[in-house]
Amino acid sequence: MKEGIHPNYREICFMDMSNGFKFVTRSCASTKEMIKMEDGRELPLYKLDTTSESHPFYTGTQKSVDNMGGRVERFRNKYGKTAAK
Repeated sequence: MKEGIHPNYREICFMDMSNGFKFVTRSCASTKEMIKMEDGRELPLYKLDTTSESHPFYTGTQKSVDNMGGRVERFRNKYGKTAAK
């Protein structure tokens, strides 16, 4: 590999700010903060708003579009094209 042309690829701790879930992976993301892990390592910290631990789609709390109290059906009735007979 050539020197000085590659990004800084290292281990980074990603933290979900909504619930405190943390995971460590390798990344080139730039960070300004550090975090001390339970095993004693000090890693760069990258803060996230949502991860698979808090996103409604992955946690199963997302509501289906069809179960929204008839709103979808009202929209289809109002703006849907009628089929030509």
